[in-house]
Amino acid sequence: MRIQLTTVPGDPARPNEDWAATALPASGLGGLLVVLDGVTPLPGNGDCVHDVPWFTARLGGALTELSASRRDMTLTEILAESIRRTADAHRDTCDLSHPRTPQATVVLARWDAADLEYLVLSDSALLVESADGSVRAVLDDRLDRVPRASLVSDAVADATVRNKEGGFFTAAVDPSVAARAVTGREPLASVRSVLALTDGATRWVEKFREGSWADCVALVRKAGPDGLVERVRELETGDVERVFLGRSKRHDDATVVAVGF
Repeated sequence: MRIQLTTVPGDPARPNEDWAATALPASGLGGLLVVLDGVTPLPGNGDCVHDVPWFTARLGGALTELSASRRDMTLTEILAESIRRTADAHRDTCDLSHPRTPQATVVLARWDAADLEYLVLSDSALLVESADGSVRAVLDDRLDRVPRASLVSDAVADATVRNKEGGFFTAAVDPSVAARAVTGREPLASVRSVLALTDGATRWVEKFREGSWADCVALVRKAGPDGLVERVRELETGDVERVFLGRSKRHDDATVVAVGF
């Protein structure tokens, strides 16, 4: 088994709001990965005294601990409990009802000698490469299905579609959103590799159209996670007229975790 991880801030002057972890049991039979993309707050940080890196570290730490130690819990149950623990850690000091209370997208994958199980919530991605070389993207595409009119401004999105029925969901304070995640399980023997990416890295496919998801996996196999992020940065810098980026940030935090079985 080979595990590679890279995470690069979009702006060196700002904290990286992504968070990633991997773990292997002492037995060597299995492992896990956790990738979070913290949602950049509006001014005032949603009336929370904690920043997004505090939130992603708390949530990521709980996800890692429970995924490793509680094989009796499903990933959905683990995400719900981790959200609950994190909310409880600042419920007495912060306004958790604010739509921009700290929150994050989530990718979880866990495997043992028999199976791979996974969970994706919001717009990060998990790529599963089969033993035959085909690649399947596990995506929560709710944000893509939201009417553009609902995303014309942060205020409109927060009022109408963020963590609301008919909109899209992130891990924030409500444990029940865990049931909204895309989940699955398949025999580990049928899997060659998995690749977890925040949307700062999926830009290579989704914004710049440099290739397919299978091409993305092939690039990481050849150049490593660093190579993918470096290429994304080149494309971002070169898009002077914002043909591809539009109103998006010039550079976003980018995280890639690659696991080869």
